[in-house]
Amino acid sequence: MNAATLDPVIESTLSGAVALRSRRLVKAAGWGVLGLAVLSFSGNQIGMNPASIVRGIPFMWDFFTRLFPPDLRYFPLLARATIETVQIAVWGTLLAIVFSIPLALLGARNTTPHIFVFHVTRVFLNALRAINELVFALIFVSAVGLGPFAGVLAIAMHATGMLAKFTAEEAEGIDRGQVEALQATGANRLQVILFGVVPQVIPAFLSYAIYRFDVSIRSATVLGLVGAGGLGFSLFKTMKLFRYHETATCILVIFVLVMISDWICARLRERIL
Repeated sequence: MNAATLDPVIESTLSGAVALRSRRLVKAAGWGVLGLAVLSFSGNQIGMNPASIVRGIPFMWDFFTRLFPPDLRYFPLLARATIETVQIAVWGTLLAIVFSIPLALLGARNTTPHIFVFHVTRVFLNALRAINELVFALIFVSAVGLGPFAGVLAIAMHATGMLAKFTAEEAEGIDRGQVEALQATGANRLQVILFGVVPQVIPAFLSYAIYRFDVSIRSATVLGLVGAGGLGFSLFKTMKLFRYHETATCILVIFVLVMISDWICARLRERIL
């Protein structure tokens, strides 16, 4: 092939590449315009109006001025509620860890005993994650009555869905080399799971469990809004009684508790992982 025949080939290739890039740009621009139109329509549907925020600034400022200064005399009365909040988070997370281990094994394609079990487990885990802790708390309050036990069960259910789902995905993404090596030595299915899958999943599972405890602390602080105990109950009570200085104290305690929880979880990650 000489230079005379080579030039048209190169020119044709370059022209094709330019045309392909132009089509991609037009397609991307079209999707971008469509996306902006959908966002604009949905924003109008839900009443997004930045001007209303500006108009509402005086009312927000009035609310904040009622909160300050916090009534620190109310702080000793929150000690029990704070301890209760931590207990709810600890027990909810522990129960979630216990429940999520078998569900994760049933919900992973490479460890489930049957594909039907896999799909049923995944649907169940999606249902647990889809329902918010507050909804679970309402359900369990009607079952076991007002108090922290309903909060424990609510956190345990939602956290189980999250932990089991993430752990199952970790199990599906493990290195197949270790599994195949065990299978080559004649190991049965249970031995493969215990010595080939579980050791690879444990670090990620511990990381998820620590993160979930951190989230559970935050969730436990608001479950009292529906009668599930903890700081949320004190927060809701003071707001209903218009004791805003005591409400500010509740918010301050929640903030400190979350900061301490974040510090503890960071130290646990450093030590364990």
